[in-house]
Order: sequence, then C-alpha cells, then structure tokens
Amino acid sequence: MQNKKIFSFDIDMTLLNHKDYKITPSALLAIESLREQGHIIVLATGRNPENSDSRQFVDIVKPDAVIGLNGTLVKVGEEKIFEHFFDKDVLRGLAKYVEGKECSIGLTLEDKDYFFNPHIIDAYDFKRWGQHFRKFYPAEELFDLPIRTLTYIGPVEGAKDIEKKFPTLKLPLFAGMFGADVVEKVASKAEGLKRLCNYFGVDLKDTVSFGDSMNDKEILEESGLGIAMGNSIEELKKYADYVTDDIADDGVYNALEKFGYINTK
Repeated sequence: MQNKKIFSFDIDMTLLNHKDYKITPSALLAIESLREQGHIIVLATGRNPENSDSRQFVDIVKPDAVIGLNGTLVKVGEEKIFEHFFDKDVLRGLAKYVEGKECSIGLTLEDKDYFFNPHIIDAYDFKRWGQHFRKFYPAEELFDLPIRTLTYIGPVEGAKDIEKKFPTLKLPLFAGMFGADVVEKVASKAEGLKRLCNYFGVDLKDTVSFGDSMNDKEILEESGLGIAMGNSIEELKKYADYVTDDIADDGVYNALEKFGYINTK
C-alpha cells in the first residue's frame, strides 16, 4: 500500500450535487476504495456537521474526522479536538451593519434559524427551492449563544464591503456567488487539516483535498495535492494543483483515478 494519506472532501457541490441533493455515487465508491486501502477520510465543510441536515451526509460518508464550520470545529469521531467561538463584539457590529441593507447575516444552530433581515433568506429560499420552510427565531439571541461562524446572503459587493469594515473577518464566497461564509481569520479548513495531521501523525505533504468554493482556498493551497472541481468558482481554480471534471461528470472519482489512488474497474 502507498503511505497512509489524509483525503479531505468538501461537501456541497464537491460530493453533494445540489441538483438532486444527493452525494455522487461514484464519489462514494471512490471513498470506499480509499478507506479499504487504509487511508484517512475527512469531510471539510463550512456546514455545522451537528445539524440534522448536515449529519445525514456525515452518516453516509462515515469519515474518520470532520473539519466543520470552516475549521472552527474539528472532530475525530465524536471527540472535539479543537473549537473556536465567534467574537460577540464583532457580531454586534455586524448586526448594526446590516440594518436597512439588502443582505442577511445569521446561521442555523441546532436546526433553529437565526438571521438578521430574515426576509432576505425567505426570498433566497423561494428562488432556490420554490418554497418557504424556515421558522425564524430572534436573531438577537445569537448574542448569548455559542457560535463559531456565520452565513452571509446578499450581493458580492456587500461581502467585500464587510471585509473592508471588519478587518478580523474573511468572507469566502460560495460557488453560486449568492453569499459567503463569515469566518474569523484565525480559522480555516487548512488549519483544521494541520490539526488532523498532528493527531493522526500524517505529514501535510501526504494530504489530498477537494473543494469548489473560496472557503477551500487555503486547504487547496496547503495540501500535498489540492484539487478544484470543474464547477468551482473560477477564482479558486488558480490556487489548485489540478482542476478535475464537474461534480455531474464524476470529478472526484476521475481525479482519484488519474492520480493512481483508486482502481475500481
């Protein structure tokens, strides 16, 4: 067998195709082949892996570890080996910033939705899913809750303006360009991967990472091999070592086969 490696996969539009909201069967086949070879499987996502909507995908993939919420939560099994919480003074500043603006900031925590300007989220959900399905709770409750990252929904210009006004934050854009994660600069998927390398005793050069959005920039840059999906946001592709096919064209499977990590035929 090759040296034990860590293979890290983003969830949305890397493994999970939003067109049918299912994980690509060929990607699952590839992951199972890697697991059988003794490699370490990691999910690295901006999602909260403890929410029920995300938990279903964790249960399907059965990773050895999860880098959640853009590196602010790192778990091996059910053991939390790292967590970082959002600065509440910065949160209060963001709440004031979005007042009267056509954008929303908030998050879903334990399956409850807390968003400033919730009508923006309602409009986005209806455009994307054709229905309104959330029950919103007062966003001010976030000031007293343990949160790690936030979600921004709105125009790209608004995300860039927040980065200028709040220098401790970064807002990596989603591939669909409809919003961004809101993350304190101290955290990233890459830092989470480094923590897992230390935990498992794997050199950073023996890591392979897949992603499609700007929250994958650092992990693709710092992994031994960083692979961007063909459907990635265009800006991300320049930071990758290799750009594979789209998710709909078995991009994960094809890249792993190309580099000799799997052979299931």
